[in-house]
Amino acid sequence: MAKKLSSLIDSPVSIITNDGRNIIGTLKGLDQKLNVILEECYERVFSKEAGVEQVTLGLYIVRGDNIAIVGEVDEHKDSGTDWTSIKAEPLKHIVH
Repeated sequence: MAKKLSSLIDSPVSIITNDGRNIIGTLKGLDQKLNVILEECYERVFSKEAGVEQVTLGLYIVRGDNIAIVGEVDEHKDSGTDWTSIKAEPLKHIVH
């Protein structure tokens, strides 16, 4: 898995954590336990009432055992989406 993720270094990625957070940023590094370093990242906080809020995090480290999903972000589609108009339930914790 680390080999596949290493091909995404310096690319924008979206990470869904086990506690339901959606963190987007530029993948700058990772190790054998899939701990990742994200640069210029932010969290998208979903709400049914207020839409999506983006909270700036800056440089951020996510522990590998807290990562549920990692996906590459299509910057063109992402920048063309009006996130403030999207209303959705926040993600729930993932139970293994």
